[in-house]
Amino acid sequence: MVSTLLWDVDGTLLNFEKSEDYSLRKCLADIGVTADSAMVARYSEINTRYWKALERGEISRERVREGRFEEFFAREGIVCADIPAFNIAYQTRLGEVYFPNDGAPELVRALRGRVRQYAVTNGSALAQHAKLRLSGLGSLLDGVFISEELGTEKPDPEFFRKVFAAIPEAEPEHTVIVGDSLTSDMLGGNRAGIRCWWYNPENKACPPEITVHRQLRSLNEIPALLEQD
Repeated sequence: MVSTLLWDVDGTLLNFEKSEDYSLRKCLADIGVTADSAMVARYSEINTRYWKALERGEISRERVREGRFEEFFAREGIVCADIPAFNIAYQTRLGEVYFPNDGAPELVRALRGRVRQYAVTNGSALAQHAKLRLSGLGSLLDGVFISEELGTEKPDPEFFRKVFAAIPEAEPEHTVIVGDSLTSDMLGGNRAGIRCWWYNPENKACPPEITVHRQLRSLNEIPALLEQD
């Protein structure tokens, strides 16, 4: 029986692409640049690449924050006098809006008392605390674990060791991680020895080296799955 759900935030409970689009356009407008969808897509590709490198332990979080913008501005021919300040503004903008996937706040509310629920996220503390507060998810969840505050990132097993140390009543064999990222959430769940439910609304292929126990086209499949598992 599942007694604990570990929820990823960006891309799972909340639509990160929409927040990213909003935040980047706003911040670029502040420095006199008008962004179109193609420009946002180019930034998103760079940003994703930097975060994947962080997951693999190849670069630091600090390098992600500034390196992605250094590369983006260089490729777009944009002059930005203060990249660290731009990054802080961007993180702040990310916390100004939220776009739920599949009515996520209502789902989390409906599952309260039925299972323990925690957020497990690699997103920045500045942005995550703000969007969880704004969306109401912060008060609905039983706790929030942010890699920046834990000092280690998903999929590192140390991240999950720290999570389980903080909630000793949560047993790995009765815990599920729900997330959209194969390389962060699912691989991390594999390494932690917990069940992995992949949020995969686009029906992407799963590589054989990663074990996924359930594939979800919608988060609203979860209540019925809890009856089965």
